[in-house]
Amino acid sequence: MKLLVRIAIAIAAGIGAGFVFPDWVARIFATFNSVFSSLLGFVIPLLIVGFVAPAIADIGKRAGAMLAATVGIAYLMTFGSGMLSYFTASLTFPGLIGDSVVNTDTAAGSAPAPFFTLPIEPLMGVTSSLALAFVLGFGCAVSGDATARLKGVIGDFRNVISLIIAKVIVPLLPIYIFGIFMSMTIEGSVGPILTTFVKIIAVIFALHVGVLVIQYLIASLFSGYNPFKSLWTMMPAYATALGTQSSAATIPVTLERTIKMGVSRDVAGFVIPLCATIHMSGSTLKIVACAVALMLVRDMPFDAMMFAGFIAMLGITIIAAPGVPGGAIMASLGLLSGMLGFSEADNALMIALYIAMDSFGTACNITGDGAIAQIIDRFFGRKRQEGTAAL
Repeated sequence: MKLLVRIAIAIAAGIGAGFVFPDWVARIFATFNSVFSSLLGFVIPLLIVGFVAPAIADIGKRAGAMLAATVGIAYLMTFGSGMLSYFTASLTFPGLIGDSVVNTDTAAGSAPAPFFTLPIEPLMGVTSSLALAFVLGFGCAVSGDATARLKGVIGDFRNVISLIIAKVIVPLLPIYIFGIFMSMTIEGSVGPILTTFVKIIAVIFALHVGVLVIQYLIASLFSGYNPFKSLWTMMPAYATALGTQSSAATIPVTLERTIKMGVSRDVAGFVIPLCATIHMSGSTLKIVACAVALMLVRDMPFDAMMFAGFIAMLGITIIAAPGVPGGAIMASLGLLSGMLGFSEADNALMIALYIAMDSFGTACNITGDGAIAQIIDRFFGRKRQEGTAAL
């Protein structure tokens, strides 16, 4: 919440500064943003390797049918929520946005220029970093104790990247966002963009509710439970996630409420901690909706196939991201730039919007974990209990 307050202040201050700052002061912040953006671009591939490789290695330790089913269902739910968000946004947002389109080419000419740039080339692209993460993670998962030292190295690397994000990137984000909104105010594009996102917030929140209802309706087909009663049972976990903004911190409450729904204790104890890092329906929904809105405002072309590929990659890229402040949106920046063509300013807007609604995405993620647990319990928990009873 402190980060959210700082970013809100940065947005307001940046808009005000855009009206009063002389050109030379604006160029100082433009220089900072240029250097920070280069640093962020360098860190993103390392962040993907640091997050995804240890996550795959850790999952591999628990190989088995229940693990494969849990991961598969979590990924399908994440992908499905992203596609639902895309189709809802593409159908409803044009009417809400209307003629609030910013001519990017015209606006870019009046933006303050940096005094100098410091290009820091990434060591690899986003796709290459994903491939490397998979190779390292899969190799550690299947080789067991033979790669114990490598597992320690990639675990330590994850800790280093987490430290960089928490101690360098996140503290500097408000200054970066201040400079972005100052620049947008100077070039005259901040008004239409902010107006647009105020209009679509209600749709995004409604989408979160809709996704949860759909997930529990699907789960009820397997479990036989009343989906609305199950959702009501999970409300304490939802409320806890709203307050903590952390999937990990909410695990004890999520676990207790999942067992209260009727899921066996063993299945709940396996599924809930695992899904806290791999099930990202709410986060994906939010990223996709904001991306569609921004592309409409910027008058950028897009279609369903483009977003299907983006969502498919996003579901893998943001594995284990909840462990880092703003980790999901940070991990997605490379995909936003590489697959959707987002600029530095667009990515900064996505960061600000994501963090502003972070608690609702987290609450959707962890509440949906209960639906996954119901499905898994139908095939593994109850079946095992029935077999034991027959003996």
